[in-house]
Amino acid sequence: VDDWLPVVYVNSSAAIKAVCGRHGGSCCTSSNAAKVFEWAFAQGKRILFLPDEHLGANTAHDLGIPGEAVAIYDPLQPQGGLSDAEIAAARVVVWKGFCIVHRAFTVEQVEQVREKLPGAKIIVHPESPKEVVRLCDAHGSTAQIIDYVNAAADGEVIVIGTELNLVQRLAEQHRGRVDIKALK
Repeated sequence: VDDWLPVVYVNSSAAIKAVCGRHGGSCCTSSNAAKVFEWAFAQGKRILFLPDEHLGANTAHDLGIPGEAVAIYDPLQPQGGLSDAEIAAARVVVWKGFCIVHRAFTVEQVEQVREKLPGAKIIVHPESPKEVVRLCDAHGSTAQIIDYVNAAADGEVIVIGTELNLVQRLAEQHRGRVDIKALK
C-alpha cells in the first residue's frame, strides 16, 4: 500500500478528494493530469486513478506507460476483477468509471469523419475511450481544445469530440475562419 498514491479527477466529490488527500495523493484536471502523474512517479509511487478510466489510461499512454502496466479496477468485481499478478505488474490502476458525454464517441464515428471529410482534423477530450483517442489527430482538455482551434489555419475543418455547447460556441466564434463540426 505504501507504494501507491491516489489521484482523483477534479470532477469528483469533496469526500473522495478528502480521502485522496489523507493518503498523500492529489487532485488533477484534464489539463494537468500528466504533471500530477509525473509528480507521483518521481516519488517512486504507483497510481490509483479515479474515477475516470479513460482519462487515467490516456494520460498513462501519453507518458509512455505500456498498456500491460495499466490495469482497470472494476468496483463491481471481487478485488476489482484483477489478479495479484495484474496488480503487481501495474504502474497505474484506473477505476472503471467514465464521463457519459465523452464515452459516447466511437471508433466508427472517427472512421466516418475520415471517409466523409478526409482533410479534417479531429480532436477529442482525453476522457474519450483510448481506441477513439488513438485514431484522432489530437486530444486535450477543454482549454487545450480551445487553443487547438485558436491556432488552426484559416479554412481548416476541425471535428471536435467533447461537450456540444463548447463545440457550438467555438463554431460561432470562428465562423468564416475555421469550419468547426461536432463528432457524432
